[in-house]
Amino acid sequence: MRFLRTFIKFGNLLNRALVQEVPQRSMACSRFEYVKSFEQDDSILPNVWIVIRIDGKKFHKFSKAHDFEKPNDENALNVMNAAATTVMQEFRDIVLAYGQSDEYSFVFRKETTAFKRRSAKLLTYVTSLFSTSYVMQWSKWMNIPLAYAPCFDGRVVLYPSEQNLRDYLSWRQADVHVNNLYNTAFWKLVLERGLTNQQAEEKLRGTFSADKNELLFQEFGINYNTLPAMYRKGTILLRKRVTVGDKSRQAVVPLHEDLISSQFWKEHTEILGKYVPGTFNAPQGLPRLVELQLNAKRVDNEAEEPQNLAGIS
Repeated sequence: MRFLRTFIKFGNLLNRALVQEVPQRSMACSRFEYVKSFEQDDSILPNVWIVIRIDGKKFHKFSKAHDFEKPNDENALNVMNAAATTVMQEFRDIVLAYGQSDEYSFVFRKETTAFKRRSAKLLTYVTSLFSTSYVMQWSKWMNIPLAYAPCFDGRVVLYPSEQNLRDYLSWRQADVHVNNLYNTAFWKLVLERGLTNQQAEEKLRGTFSADKNELLFQEFGINYNTLPAMYRKGTILLRKRVTVGDKSRQAVVPLHEDLISSQFWKEHTEILGKYVPGTFNAPQGLPRLVELQLNAKRVDNEAEEPQNLAGIS
């Protein structure tokens, strides 16, 4: 009996020692592990285009608090573009991003295996990374301090065919045209004609695009088609090879082109075909967004270069 009690006591001491030595392993194999069975499988179907679209939450209030220029604030739009660029730098499987106003869409290639194609993982990572990057990029573009952090929500949408994907992006760009034409006319009436918001809304109610174009030209001398393309068409982000001097580097490049037309897809075949970034030519100089990327890469490369210690005693 004494031998049995000694054996049991020794076994208990050994068990305690093992639990203290590998607490994580014992928890992983605990009786509570069954709760993992309540998690839902949110794996995305294979061979489909994954689009993650993020939208600003209560951005009307946010833009008013930070005194955004009406109807378009170039610097504020570039904060969005810079945040989206950070997301593309993190996810190499994003072949295109498209942004306008307070929204951005990120297109993942059909073959991506990022996060094992888990919807919740992709959505939360992209949304949180974009949100934090927006805050980090703010001071590089805006002249006023950030009063409070913005908030973005997101959704995952799947498109089975190339035509579905092109139609989605065409829908978002058409939305830019409709909204920007209206906003341009609206704020001209309010800021330059002195109309109240309600009076401007009543004047524009029931009008077509041609009517708004005519109003802008006749009353304000504005040819809508000559306004900056970023305002009228939004921003397309693509990876391209950028040549500076005798060096060629890859960067995320902002374009303001008509992606509804078939010509856009013929010029940028890497989006739907074999993903090999094309070349980017900038006869009028590199966009600041690209310059910031190249400068950051140069600093990183210099920091990684080993010091030449020859001759140092």
